[in-house]
Amino acid sequence: MYTFDSRIRYSEIDADGKLSMAALINYFQDCSTFQSEELGVGIEYLGKRHLAWVLVSWQIEVNRYPGLCEKVTIGTKPHEMKSFMGVRNFLLMDEQGELLAKANSVWTLLDMDTGKPFRVPAEIAEKYPLEAPLEMKPLGRKISVPEGGIFHAPVTVGVEHLDTNHHVNNQQYLEIAMHYLPQSFPIGLLRAEYKRQAHLGDRLVPYVTEREGSVYVSLLDEAGAVYMAAEFTPME
Repeated sequence: MYTFDSRIRYSEIDADGKLSMAALINYFQDCSTFQSEELGVGIEYLGKRHLAWVLVSWQIEVNRYPGLCEKVTIGTKPHEMKSFMGVRNFLLMDEQGELLAKANSVWTLLDMDTGKPFRVPAEIAEKYPLEAPLEMKPLGRKISVPEGGIFHAPVTVGVEHLDTNHHVNNQQYLEIAMHYLPQSFPIGLLRAEYKRQAHLGDRLVPYVTEREGSVYVSLLDEAGAVYMAAEFTPME
């Protein structure tokens, strides 16, 4: 497993003084980026080949959010790679080794010229040693959003939402979606499914539904096609 150590910064906490979900996702995303860069198959390597890893889905389970100045370890391990797909786990541990949060993620290697999936070359696949997956709740990656929700005013994609692939970063979709959660809603389980890429100037229409304590947020285009759908379940 690839790991790096950190300390919870003031810029990473929410109003309760705990690590925010947005910051947790950034930690996970940074961890996989660090690993790929150290293996020599990072952003520059992929960019020269007009390739990019695009996130398909998240499942994140949180036991506890660490507080300001806590020392933490972030880890990641790929556990499946076939055809054009890669699947990897993430975890967050405190200084005593307690598991604070864990995640599973599914990625597609994309040809940025054609916009189509690209079979993972052997020279990339062989860089990532596969390990046994973490035990996760068997929820799958497809999200069924209930009907009867409320549409909200569109959000226009700005430069602050974009990453080096020039589309909306996966964390930024969720940052937008989390604006529609009730106050004092500690997220215990997050599931997200990404269906389309949004670019600068696109308008994202939030559609919000509540069912049995969970909140569902879809970000749609103005014709109703889904960019991303997310399910948020509070901690017990």
